[in-house]
Amino acid sequence: MVSLIGGSGSAPAQDLVKLQANPANVIMPTITYDNQRYSALDQITPENAGRLQVAWSFSTGVLRGHEGGPLVLGDVMYVHTPFPNIVYALDLNNDGKILWKYEPKQDPNVIPIMCCDTVNRGVAYGDGKIFLHQADTGLVALDAKTGKVAWSVKTGDPGQGETGTSAPIVIKDKVYVGVSGGEFGVRGWFAAYSVADGRQVWRAFSVGPDKEVMIDPQKTTQLGKPIGADSSLKSWEGDQWKIGGGTTWGWHAYDPELNLIYYGTGNPSTWNPRQRPGDNKWSMTIFARDADTGMAKWVYQMTPHDEWDFDGVNEMILADQEINGRPRKLLVHFDRNGFAYTLDRINGELLVAEKYDPAVNWATKVDMDRNSPTYGRPLVVPKYSTAQNGEDTNTTGICPAALGTKDQQPAAYSPVTGLFYVPTNHVCMDYEPFRVAYTAGQPYVGATLSMYPPPGSSNMGNFIAWDARAGKIVWSLPEPFSVWSGALATKGGVVFYGTLEGYLKAVDASTGKELYRFKTPSGIIGNVISYEHGGRQYVAVLSGVGGWAGIGLAAGLTDPHAGLGAVGGYASLNNFTALGGTLTVFRLPAN
Repeated sequence: MVSLIGGSGSAPAQDLVKLQANPANVIMPTITYDNQRYSALDQITPENAGRLQVAWSFSTGVLRGHEGGPLVLGDVMYVHTPFPNIVYALDLNNDGKILWKYEPKQDPNVIPIMCCDTVNRGVAYGDGKIFLHQADTGLVALDAKTGKVAWSVKTGDPGQGETGTSAPIVIKDKVYVGVSGGEFGVRGWFAAYSVADGRQVWRAFSVGPDKEVMIDPQKTTQLGKPIGADSSLKSWEGDQWKIGGGTTWGWHAYDPELNLIYYGTGNPSTWNPRQRPGDNKWSMTIFARDADTGMAKWVYQMTPHDEWDFDGVNEMILADQEINGRPRKLLVHFDRNGFAYTLDRINGELLVAEKYDPAVNWATKVDMDRNSPTYGRPLVVPKYSTAQNGEDTNTTGICPAALGTKDQQPAAYSPVTGLFYVPTNHVCMDYEPFRVAYTAGQPYVGATLSMYPPPGSSNMGNFIAWDARAGKIVWSLPEPFSVWSGALATKGGVVFYGTLEGYLKAVDASTGKELYRFKTPSGIIGNVISYEHGGRQYVAVLSGVGGWAGIGLAAGLTDPHAGLGAVGGYASLNNFTALGGTLTVFRLPAN
């Protein structure tokens, strides 16, 4: 086991592949490069999970939404917070004694330009450093032993609406980050920086000229065909692409054998679709890029000309499974738009695209006919378009709502069961677009929303097990509110997730049977992890209600249309939980 406190020193970034193979540690926000969020620890099983108990807890001292999860390296746990983005190093030999604390001094004026709470999704490790992408877009490298700043660079400009909320990923000698700000007309990008000194190595924009998007019109493909010259520019009217969104605030996955990094891009700006005719490429798109050069190998746009804010930033999960008797290297993506996609991650071939919530109604299906001119596109139901007959339209009953059938809360995959475990939203909306003018650093939304459960439903969320080969739900657990925490699958056959009311739940991976629940001090929007210390398996999760679903509580909002419609939709959450910021750690009793 690697120890970073008076131990063997730091591990080079290229050794991360080896480090992630030790399930005692959690060395990256996604647990492993494939983003499976799977722990090979197996002490906790369906037979004994009901005996779990709290081992210790830690208050972060911050009362906003706590997304993401801790890292664990040897005897040290690294915990992050929302703004002001504090990082703690905690001693696991002493129930979380603080070894060091980093608290950046950031301009609080960045808070109003953080769309959906002041969240941060975590820190990353590499080359003896802890990497943090701050709200003010500062990318900081901290000495893992001391917390001292090794280097710091600015990646964006909050004055233009750019903020940092996503977790970095470290691959070999580079650390990669994206940008938030799609609701402020930010032109999205994804960039690589030197682990050694913070020097920018490359930056790829989501929209715009081929050179700046880092695509080769003859070699970069979509669904097996070259995308052609100026593919993005041709899909926007005039210079709208310059404020076109496509931000990159979600999760990243990496295949070391292919040397490809995978991520998704967000909504086009503005939310009013009539102000940006065309497909608005390459917003709402899965990118597969060479990790060294940044050049795109393939792309797939899931929601061309988005009319509903169905950001495509959700995680890409890499898994190897057989489809029709043929072994495939798969990429599985549960999109905001309500469709679960299974693709070949080598070439971007689309294999499966099915609804993972039966309530989804804005499109009938994704066209899977390879000979069709609409192959790979969702077939939109006209009555749920938000621009009908050339007019802005107050459209009602759209399912899912803008926060999607799933937002950034990551799913998990178990290679034991072959199933994906997905936290979902079961929410619909009314959507009224209006014309909006762009001003740098100011909101650029152009829509008013209301959210509510689907007709005939009282629950706003489900936790499901999904078969990505067949495109079917295997089992489903209804929840009163959206499941806004990340899932964790384990070799022991137990799956963990958290609820907005604050429960950590353990369920049987095969059947979904609930095995354990514990109510933490605040609603859970963090991601569950498991690690081993002193020969014992632990489970840990951050609680602290907030994020988009909990923005009413987090920011003290009462207007039902505030929070882009979430305040009214989740108003009753106030009856079940309150603000907090706590790490809770669980384990089985000693005997």
